[in-house]
Formats: sequence, C-alpha cells, structure tokens
Amino acid sequence: MKISRSTQSRISDINFDKLEFGRIFSDHMFQITYRDGAWQEPEILPYGAITFHPSMMALHYGQAIFEGMKAYYAGENRVNLFRPEDHLERLNNSARRLCMPEMELSVFIEALEELMKLDYPWVPRKIGQALYIRPVMFASEEYLAAKVSAEYKFFIITSPVAAYYSEGFNPVSLTTTDTFVRAVRGGTGEAKAAGNYGGSFLPAQEAGKKGFTQVLWLDALELKYVEEVGTMNIFFLIGDKLITPKLEGTVLPGITRRSVLSLARNWGLETEERKISIDEVFDSAESGTLREVFGAGTAAVISPVGRIHHRGKELALDTQNIGPFAMKMFEAITSLQYGKTEDTYGWIHPVDVG
Repeated sequence: MKISRSTQSRISDINFDKLEFGRIFSDHMFQITYRDGAWQEPEILPYGAITFHPSMMALHYGQAIFEGMKAYYAGENRVNLFRPEDHLERLNNSARRLCMPEMELSVFIEALEELMKLDYPWVPRKIGQALYIRPVMFASEEYLAAKVSAEYKFFIITSPVAAYYSEGFNPVSLTTTDTFVRAVRGGTGEAKAAGNYGGSFLPAQEAGKKGFTQVLWLDALELKYVEEVGTMNIFFLIGDKLITPKLEGTVLPGITRRSVLSLARNWGLETEERKISIDEVFDSAESGTLREVFGAGTAAVISPVGRIHHRGKELALDTQNIGPFAMKMFEAITSLQYGKTEDTYGWIHPVDVG
C-alpha cells in the first residue's frame, strides 16, 4: 500500500474538549479506484480536497453508499476497532444492492490499521468520545447515461467526535409522520445508500421545527408499524421482553442493533424481532408495561427516548434520565469498545499503534 504522509499536522488547532460530531477531520485518508473490472493500487495520503467532473455519474444517478464505524482509545499505543468485519459485510450488501463492486476484507482491514497508526494522536482519550470512521464509495465515471457506472472511488476518512445528538446522553424526543415514508419493501431501505438520507432531511427538518429530535418512521403501506429512527434502530422494553422491528428489507440492519440483541440474550432476557405497531407502544405505556424506549446506532451507541408524539397523542417516559436497562446496555457495549472488559464475543479488532 502506497503511503504519503502529511508534512504538517493540523491537530494543534483542535480543542478536544469541544468536539462537534463530523466537523473535524484527521490528517490522512485512504483512497482506491475501481477501473477495468478491478480495484487498483490502494493509497493513503493527506486529507484534502478531491477533484471530479460535473458529469460524474454519482451526482446524476445516485450510486453512492457509505458506512459509519468507530475506533476507541484503549490505552497507550492501542486502538480498538468495533466489529469492522461486520461493517464491511454491510457495506458489501449495500454495494450489491446498488450494482457497485464489493471491497476486499484484507484491503479494508489494512487500510484501517494503517490509518490508525498514522492518526493515532487524533483518537480522543475521553470516555464518550471516539474516532469516527467513514468509508464511502461512489460512481466516478464521466458519463451522462442512466446505467451502472464502470468506475468507482472508495475513500476512508476519520473524524474525532463527541456525542452525536445535541442532547448528549439525555433522552431524545421523537415524532411520527403521516406525510412521508422512508422505505418500502424491495427498495433500498436496508442499504446504507446516500439517497436514503437525503430523502429524510425534509421530514427531519419539519420534526425539528416542532421541537423533536428525529422522526420515528412507520411502515410505508399502512403507516402503522414502527420501523426505525432516522439515525438509529429502535428498541422497546415491554414487561420482561426487549422488542425491536424485524428486518424485512426496509430497516437498516444496524451493527449496534445486533450487539444489543446478543447482549440481551446472553443476559437471559427474552428478545423479539417482530412487527410492533405504534398503537401497541402507546397501549403498553397506558397499561404501565412499557418500561423503556431507546435507540441504538454507531453514532450515538445507545440513545434514550423520553418522548414520542403520534397523531396528536404523546407518551412521556423519563424525560430527564436514561433508563436502567439502557444504561446497563450502554456501559456493557462501551466497556468492550474501550477495552475495559474482556471481549468474549470476538467484536473487537485491536490495533497496535506503538
């Protein structure tokens, strides 16, 4: 792998006590081009602007996918990557759905490891902070034709981050919408496609104007069944069961979602992946069986939900504090990520940066 080191780091300009999510970028990035039916020479180079033509196909036809993962400070000279193989598996699933080339595991892991070694000083040291990793692939052929591109660019950039939501670890508020839908079965809802997010901005913006953090998406056919939040999967602790919507092609198969289910089952808690209607959620709140609601995703890890609005009705959980189960889940996942507890699941990929 060709490596060109940055001659002047920008890290001295960064205040790690005031990190915004996704605003600051580390010194290096990875890039590789797909051309003539094969990936070309991989390269790490200083982070900076890239050039492209206005006829680049990604701009016109939307072939663009990405991933979001994190690296965690785990002691002097060690960084922990959380489930990188699973993230690549999901990236490749997205690539297949959008007729894009798959990335090789060996190239992906080597790229991550070399970036961690080069930009280790950029990994935040505080609990609750991490180095966010953004792999992204897009069609780069110069051609105005509605067809599959013959060329692609793949980049990995990294960014030191703190909490994703402005609320930090405080409960967020959600609202449903009868006007918009996120995905239909057979569409691209289960892919991490750029267009999925672009289409969600208007409803999220409208939710924000009404004082809500995000949209709680319902199914596109009946506007009845809960699917996910715009930036995370959703969980309901009802009685002694942990319930989350089933993966049926419209919900992003979250890596943190998978981790939550595995941990809960290992703790002996009954879990259900099934359709759950918004009416069932409100009914369980009214009957007193709804104990907690929380979201799970790479950016926020675990995000408590304090309020849900639906068609003029509102249910309020604890709007000030995270619930005990969500807290237990957050501590279990983050203690693995930061190397505080032994990884018995095979989720941690340690990188020696010494």
